[in-house]
Amino acid sequence: MRRAHTVEQVRAAEQPLLETQPHGALMARAATGLAVAVTAELHRRRGATYGARVLLLVGPGNNGGDALHAGAWLARRGVAVRAVALGPALHPEGLAAFTGAGGRVVALAEALRFHADLVLDGIVGIGGSPGLRPDAAAALEALSGVPVVAVDLPSGVDVDTGETPLPHVEAALTVTFGTHKVATLVDPAARACGRVELVDIGLELPAPALEALEAYDVARLLPVPGATAHKYTRGVVGVRAGSSTYPGAALLCVAGASSGMAGMVRFVGPDAVADRVRGHFPEVVGPGRVQAWAVGSGGDADAEAMLRDALADDVPVVVDADALAHLHHSGSTPRHRMVLTPHAGELAALVGESREEVEAAPLRHARRIAGHWQAVVLLKGARTLVVHPDGRARVNTTGTPWLATAGSGDVLTGLVGSLLASGLDPFDAASVGAWLHGEAGSRAAESGPVVATTIARHLTGIIGEVTHRM
Repeated sequence: MRRAHTVEQVRAAEQPLLETQPHGALMARAATGLAVAVTAELHRRRGATYGARVLLLVGPGNNGGDALHAGAWLARRGVAVRAVALGPALHPEGLAAFTGAGGRVVALAEALRFHADLVLDGIVGIGGSPGLRPDAAAALEALSGVPVVAVDLPSGVDVDTGETPLPHVEAALTVTFGTHKVATLVDPAARACGRVELVDIGLELPAPALEALEAYDVARLLPVPGATAHKYTRGVVGVRAGSSTYPGAALLCVAGASSGMAGMVRFVGPDAVADRVRGHFPEVVGPGRVQAWAVGSGGDADAEAMLRDALADDVPVVVDADALAHLHHSGSTPRHRMVLTPHAGELAALVGESREEVEAAPLRHARRIAGHWQAVVLLKGARTLVVHPDGRARVNTTGTPWLATAGSGDVLTGLVGSLLASGLDPFDAASVGAWLHGEAGSRAAESGPVVATTIARHLTGIIGEVTHRM
């Protein structure tokens, strides 16, 4: 599991090492890891390190010290290195190492004539505020087009929220130290990071501020049936979805629910839609007791009744699409154990703000809605967020841009409902569902663009692969 920590948590973890280890040991580890990553990036881009040119943009703090020590390491291996000072005084030990290895501190005008292959962003670290000073912004603008490697984080992003309200660095690669930060995993800051490589510097860290599941975590959480299992012990998921306007949404939601996690799928909807569902999925049955509901996909005018009827059963409910608009009239309470699955536009309608405002601060807005409705919120996006009412959060790192296709969310809704019915709690069901859905989308996209039905078809294979890891 990837874990992300706040600035305060990182600082607290660093302090014992600073007190017990030789002076500069942490910086040496960070700088070495950074230099190795830069070497690999140079090899990737130009096929060799020797003779490459790397320009450092260096601020006055420890982040600048990391960059200077890495520059010294590179210089000793045949890389031409220059640095532009962006601050009143550079890290003294780092500067001494840099110049001692042959590096030179130059003015921006000379740096532009240097024609660097890479720029190393050592302007500010995790203690910096969002935004860039005018001199830093001017230097980056002048160097536009040169790939940037960020030291720990792209300068100017908000470390603990993943927000980017002000000008900031756009990196091709970010080499982060000790642990992921919220900004390396949560958009929009995660997009500014480019690829992210983590360098372990030996920190003993507390419980994280944010988590990202990996295959092992999903395998551990998936409820694999035992030797005495039968269809009812595996759970029954109900689907209330589709309408005469959007009958396909019902088919896709049922496809997600029929991934194999629950022992039975029930469908309740208009007769014409139900006939189409049974025609495609003969194993799906009609009304009866369920352990969870997936509600709202393509529900159109029937969505309010779908939500009301599902909540009346007092089982966990996944609320999607048209049903989200009726939460205010549903009479829902915390006992209903809901998973809300909006995209940014739907969440914007719930909070009364614009889609752009939600996309600029997705974690903040998802936490706001989770707390208000006392429900798990699965905010769909390039980096899907899953937020618990108590503030715990996970970010999903699987998937592909090809998942942005009509009906993809309907499949996810059914899948999460199936996981709820099979026994996972809402937070885990939403997190595991997002991971599996993203992985299925990536697998489907290996042969080109995807549609929602191909995502659904890949789910059972992905689940089989993951469960065999245990």
